[in-house]
Amino acid sequence: MGTREAILAAASRIMREQGYARATTKEIARAAGYSEAALYKHFADKTEIFLGVLTEQLPALGAVLTDVAANAGRDTVRANLTKVAKAALDFYAESFPIAASVFSTRELLAAHRDAVHERSAGPHHPHDKLVEYLRTEQRLGRLPRSADLDAIAALLLGACFQQAFLSHFEDGPRDFDALAKTLVKPLLR
Repeated sequence: MGTREAILAAASRIMREQGYARATTKEIARAAGYSEAALYKHFADKTEIFLGVLTEQLPALGAVLTDVAANAGRDTVRANLTKVAKAALDFYAESFPIAASVFSTRELLAAHRDAVHERSAGPHHPHDKLVEYLRTEQRLGRLPRSADLDAIAALLLGACFQQAFLSHFEDGPRDFDALAKTLVKPLLR
């Protein structure tokens, strides 16, 4: 494992235990076995580390969305949306403990939001990618022209986020495979 990967692994562990707000770059570097200077050779700041954790250390929602979009028209829309729902449930369940502390103060949220926007990243990307996929399926005639693609994407991802939150709040395991199928079913009636 290289320096960058070790730093991301340590950051993921610390952010899961303490949340984003309380994790410091000094603590992350120490846990990875490197100096803070070594950390800054690979990452500009804590936001960049956070985004690296989300994209490289957690279940790959973005990769699943990219794959589903690239294979539009192959599997059924229901099967593709179920894959997306499962990936979203896994991603949100893993990222919730890390990201929740970003909302601890207005100042932290504002600073984090600004830093994320500077990098053209943010929580709207899964929605936008899902709408792109749905638009392709609509062009292929596999979704009705009257379907509200923004609503389908928002309802699916919003439900996944809420269920991931509940899995932490209730502190119990959930069968995300079955839940993914359940969440998709009413969207395609």
